[in-house]
Amino acid sequence: MRTPHYRDFLHASAIDPAPADWLEVHSENYFGDGGYDLHVLQTLRRDYPLSLHGVGMGLGSAQGFSERHIARLLRLIERTEPALVSEHLCWGAIAGRHLNDLLPLPLMHSALDLVVQRVDELQSRLRRQVLIENVSTYLRFVQDDMSEAEFLAALVKRTGCGILMDINNLYVNQHNHREDAQQALSIMAGLPVGAIGEIHLAGHLQTDICLVDDHGSQVAGPVWELFRQAVQTLPAGIPVLIEWDTAIPDLPVLLNEAHKAREILVASTAQSRVAA
Repeated sequence: MRTPHYRDFLHASAIDPAPADWLEVHSENYFGDGGYDLHVLQTLRRDYPLSLHGVGMGLGSAQGFSERHIARLLRLIERTEPALVSEHLCWGAIAGRHLNDLLPLPLMHSALDLVVQRVDELQSRLRRQVLIENVSTYLRFVQDDMSEAEFLAALVKRTGCGILMDINNLYVNQHNHREDAQQALSIMAGLPVGAIGEIHLAGHLQTDICLVDDHGSQVAGPVWELFRQAVQTLPAGIPVLIEWDTAIPDLPVLLNEAHKAREILVASTAQSRVAA
């Protein structure tokens, strides 16, 4: 849910059926102790299941957590009682400065040990499971000794966290790094039932040198195809989100993307019944 759509959702909150099955917001936009944004969120949570998606935790940052950030997130969770809480596999702060980006971690065992410690602490502090999202990146480290999917699978095994699987990010990384998105899907599909707690779909920008995960357009054809493949191997009922954060369109455009995702989910369920 983005600010330009507040009025649409507030108007629809008294109408049946509602325009969407559930809503996700960026947690940090609602950390204040009052104001219109928080009022809208608390109003809409009465009618929609809610997901809090963090973009500022920086789980892998060397300096560790901001105590103020944790306290604000916990307060928001208490206020809104979300169904899901998620963060990114990244770092984003150094020397007391927040870099306002989701920066890639080296996919090494030492980094895994650090993130395991951080996720354990985060889930303990929040008293709930947290989903960790795979991120789009524009470089890989020569020291990497595992894939991102292998890193996340190990993280799930050691912490009991869940995975927020971003299909667009898998495709962007496949293009940018010549990685195998199919292999990543296979690894994640092999996780225990319930480990994949949410799926993201989004648009990206194609440039001369790479794909940029800008969330500023409709979902691309190859991403839809990866999504079709993913839902055929994953349990039914996983929440699916359309992200659109730049060049935000009118709500019907966004809802049409959600309708496409719903049609794929329905078709996959029907195929599963036939196969059974």
